[in-house]
Amino acid sequence: VQLQASGGGLAQPGGSLRLSCAASETTFGVNYMAWYRQALGKQRELVADIFAGGTTKYADSMKGRFAISRGPAKNTVYLQMNSLKVEDTAVYYCYAVQFGVGFWGQGTQVTVSS
Repeated sequence: VQLQASGGGLAQPGGSLRLSCAASETTFGVNYMAWYRQALGKQRELVADIFAGGTTKYADSMKGRFAISRGPAKNTVYLQMNSLKVEDTAVYYCYAVQFGVGFWGQGTQVTVSS
């Protein structure tokens, strides 16, 4: 599976952005998708994930502000980011697991600044 992330950009503190990750080719066997982020000089961290059955999980700092969801065709995953903070600035990566193998998409830059 190939993953294409989009939707990053510049937002003001308190603003919102919506990231999208489209999975191309076959998505058969994809039972897990997630968003990670990596800020400059820091390790990549899990933001939120979603299992095939719809179960979601969030990092503590994102709870109540971010929402992960999948499109009707299950080949797109979204990350709605609200109440953005300067510390949310990072490159955001889409990740999927297909038949037990992990795949990364290219990152999309999110910058939160006034």
